[in-house]
This record gives sequence, structure tokens and C-alpha cells, in this order.
Amino acid sequence: MLSTMRAKFGLSLSNRAVLFNWVTMQDLMNASVMAEESGCFHSVWVGDNLLSKPRIESIVTLSAIAAHTRSVKLGPICLASFPLRNPILLAIQWASLDVLSEGRTILSVCNGGSESFGPQFANELNNMGVKSRERVGRVVEGINILRRLWEDDEVSYSGKYYQISEVQLQPKPVQSHLPIYLAANPKPGQADENTLTRILRRVAKYGDGWQTDGTPVETFRERFSRIQGYAADLGRDPSQLESCLHLYVNINDDQEVAYRQAQEFLSEYYGAGTISQERADVWLACGSPDAVIEKIERYIEAGCTMPVMRFVAPDLEEQLRRCIEEVMPAFQSQGYIPVK
Repeated sequence: MLSTMRAKFGLSLSNRAVLFNWVTMQDLMNASVMAEESGCFHSVWVGDNLLSKPRIESIVTLSAIAAHTRSVKLGPICLASFPLRNPILLAIQWASLDVLSEGRTILSVCNGGSESFGPQFANELNNMGVKSRERVGRVVEGINILRRLWEDDEVSYSGKYYQISEVQLQPKPVQSHLPIYLAANPKPGQADENTLTRILRRVAKYGDGWQTDGTPVETFRERFSRIQGYAADLGRDPSQLESCLHLYVNINDDQEVAYRQAQEFLSEYYGAGTISQERADVWLACGSPDAVIEKIERYIEAGCTMPVMRFVAPDLEEQLRRCIEEVMPAFQSQGYIPVK
């Protein structure tokens, strides 16, 4: 029951949508402030890619949001460019963001797109000098390096992909243990059972949380339960792991209008015809406030500790206002407690 659960809600802002004129950067700043002042949102998130899906760069965008806010946590959904970034440079940039925001960052990382995702991903990997098969190894090594650079006085590291010698990193993050989530969402047909097990074990071993999207409720429940079990096997406290779901939302009393607007956004964002109706139906919570509430409820009951909503509609401010006034009270009345 919701009354026995806690959930922290996030707002996801599309820094890619700026490039196709759905929003402006000022719209994103205004939404961040509005979300924080409502008291309903724990965190604000933005997307990340470099060349494959261009956008206003994520760390720059989060820095601007940090300057406009005081209490909400800040993070990427997710840092898809992580295996393409030099870990020393990223460690400095992210620690600087943590200092600027006074310890409010959450870093979520993933493998990013493989060359099989399309020519734009192959082009990105080629231009960044990274082989598609190297991505997982670079993520694991990168996480290990970041942890050591942030927590140790001096670091030397010799891995398959990265070698560093006697690095004394400054600044350090404000947070003594900066949370790192791993984003993973293998689709049906993309991963056999052995591969899925490796992915979930990787999250359990290296992550402070799991981030996903487009995952059916029962799949979400089963995968997060497995991650918690693997974490326990490793001697970690599974109750400390977060489970973060990225959900596209369009609040409109006319279900057909809500769905049409959401599809228009997804077509602009990913390209016309690239998102099937089946996938969109899992991704989307759209229609009346009650319909949106019901879908989010099911994920919370399945173990989601952090629903993160991205509004896929032409009027971001109006969507956020309706969410604050017509959706969030349902969770507050049933035991949802905002975490500052």
C-alpha cells in the first residue's frame, strides 16, 4: 500500500527539446524553480548525449539550474556520454558541480548507444575514439576511477582503458560519498538471461541506485528485486538502493490529445517512426490526472523509490502546474513525504 511507502519525485527537463523549439533555456530554469518552490520534488534531471542526439550540454545545463535553485538534487537521465568522457576531466567537472550546488548532485551513468543503434551512434563512437565493445569496460573503470579520485588523496590506476599516475584531484565533492546510479534497461530480444544477469549484477555491485525507463511494471518489480538480492549477496544493504523510473507524462483530460502531443514530442526527439506504439504505451503516463496517478502508483507499489517525470507537451509550465495541483496531492494524502 502507498501508505507504507515513501517515494521521492523527480522532474526531468529536456535540454534536447531546446533545439527543436519546444522549450527555451529560460523555460527550463523557470520549471526548476517552480518545482523546488512547490515542495513536491526531490530532484531535477536533464538528458545527456554528445553527437548522437545533440542538446545543450548536460553539465552546463545542471550548473545553470544549480544557480537558480537551493534544495533540489541535480542529475542526468542518464550520462550516456560517460564512456566517451575522460574520467579525470569528468571527475573535476562533476566535483565542481557538487561544490557549486553545495552537495546536491546525483550522477547516473550508462553505456550509451552502441553502433547497432544507428549510424549517428557509430559516427559518435568513431569520432570520440571509442569502440562499441569497449563501452561496458569503460563504464566500470570510469566508476572506479571517479570513486578513488573523489575519496583518496592521491591516485594511480592501471586498467585496460585508462591509466593515470599520481593524480591529486581538486576540488573534492562536498558529499563524502557522492551517489552514482547505473542506468540499464535491456529490451526484450536484446539480452539473453545470462546477459541480463550480468547487467543486474553490475548495478548491484557498482551502483547506489538503478535507473530505467520504458520498463513494464512487473518487469520493473522483478528486476529491482533481483538487483536487491545480488546486492545482499555482495554484503551491501539492499534497502539503501534507490530505484529510479523515467516516465513521460502528458496531463490532459482529453486522452486522445494527450497521446497525440506525446507522440509528436517523441517523433521530434527520436525521429518519426522510431518509437512503436507498444513502447510508447509503456513509456507514457498520459490523460487525466487520475490516469497519471494510477500509472505512477503501480510503479511505486512495484518498488520504485523515485519516479521522475518528463512532460511531453507544448506548454511545460502548464503541465507542471497541473501536476503540482492535481497529481501530487494524491501521493501526499497517501503517505508520500517530500524529501528535501
